Amino acid sequence: MRLRLVLAGALALALFAPTQLALADPPSPAATPDWQEMRVMNMAHSGGEDEAPMNTMYAFERAERIGADMIELDVHSTADEKLVVIHDATVDDSTNGTGRVVDMTLDEVRELDAAHWFVPGQSTVHGLPAAAYPLRGARYGDVKVPGYEPRDFRVPTLREVFKAFPDTPINIEIKGTSDADVPSFLRTGRLLAGFLNRSGRTDVIVASFKDEALVDFHQRAPQIGLSPGMATLAAYFLAGVKPMEGTVALQVPVKFQGIPIATRSFVERAHADGFAVHVWFSGTAPDDAATYNAMIDTCADGLMPSKPTVLEQVLTERGIERPGEPGVDPCE
Repeated sequence: MRLRLVLAGALALALFAPTQLALADPPSPAATPDWQEMRVMNMAHSGGEDEAPMNTMYAFERAERIGADMIELDVHSTADEKLVVIHDATVDDSTNGTGRVVDMTLDEVRELDAAHWFVPGQSTVHGLPAAAYPLRGARYGDVKVPGYEPRDFRVPTLREVFKAFPDTPINIEIKGTSDADVPSFLRTGRLLAGFLNRSGRTDVIVASFKDEALVDFHQRAPQIGLSPGMATLAAYFLAGVKPMEGTVALQVPVKFQGIPIATRSFVERAHADGFAVHVWFSGTAPDDAATYNAMIDTCADGLMPSKPTVLEQVLTERGIERPGEPGVDPCE
């Protein structure tokens, strides 16, 4: 009953929802991908947070080096309206600082060590012995990592990521201070729209849990493809209500409240309606080879693993097709 109430509430929200940061020397505009043709993608979630400090340049560079096809990341906006790449609304979980991103300046955020609480294989964990944190202090040069600089372990700006990866598709989630603070999502979405308009790139998907932020973003940057929020996804899943204009992909959990969402029948329906399907894990199912194999067999177009090395091994061992590369089509 509780699950039905949650999904019904999300359906109602979807049915009644309203449908300046410049880059120096912007890269040549990348062509807008056909996202259903971009498969099967290894979309390293936060750069692969179980294998590297989440949302750091170190994580993104490492993920691309092992074979990731797309970078998945989160953006918040600082007090001085700069877009920074960090998962949480506060810096407490992943860095050696405290406080809300929105209350800090860019300089204050970038000074922090984004690898401070990283534990290999577990993402961020607090309270363990110092030896559990092998990359702690790399931000300040106290730990040396061959091939990387101290700046690779700080909270990066979105501009830094775009400059470093001009040819790698990027999935961006608009974040806010809390679920109730819709204006904070709108603020970050507005800044993101301006940034992307100036970048000239369209090999980007923008997502958010808040549909209101995506509607506003789409009005400002209609050339960028969207992945809708949870209310819209629930409406589509339950009643086949088509998502908002601009939607190119449905990014869904493996399960929601125990109910399987990423299934073969769901993927087939989404494909028939013209949408790619990308699956995220993040506590909804184990991030392991068995789950990755099961999701590949649903015909999903991309997976967002916290362990991109493991997914890369699964894809390689099965000879699965990759963007621009022939291979086994798991849908056949």
